Amino acid sequence: MADSNNEQGEFPEQPQSPPGVTDKMEPVPDHGEESYVGSGKLTSKVALITGADSGIGRAVAIAFAREGADIVLSYLNEHEDARSTAALIEQAGRKCVVAAGDITSEDHCKALVQQTVEELGGIDILVNNAAFQRTYAELTEISTAEWDTTMRTNIYAPFFLSRAAACI
Repeated sequence: MADSNNEQGEFPEQPQSPPGVTDKMEPVPDHGEESYVGSGKLTSKVALITGADSGIGRAVAIAFAREGADIVLSYLNEHEDARSTAALIEQAGRKCVVAAGDITSEDHCKALVQQTVEELGGIDILVNNAAFQRTYAELTEISTAEWDTTMRTNIYAPFFLSRAAACI
């Protein structure tokens, strides 16, 4: 029988420092590893997906691979999560390039797009999924450094990546 918290859509606190690790979540999320079956809608496409190691990014990467796309799996530093996601992409019969690094860096964003083109022959789809967010009771609790990280991850990086992809 399901836990009463989960029946109501509530889950226990997830005390992890960002970006977090999938296997430490309770319950471990379902990314479609066992349930999603593709139908070839993305055959021969190449997708660069940020934050593709876990969460929504992992679910997108699995779905895109099962739809026929080859994937560049961009992530910050969650190497074990990235390896697990890459294995699922490869089990779907697709190519996977694993690319760790910080998308808050414009140079890294340019390099990701270039790596996608060099290793997979182009880029058809860009999924700007990676994000950074914390919550606080008071606005005054947010440091300038954290504000900068939030803006560089959530605003600058999608711009850097989109511009780089548009220039190829």
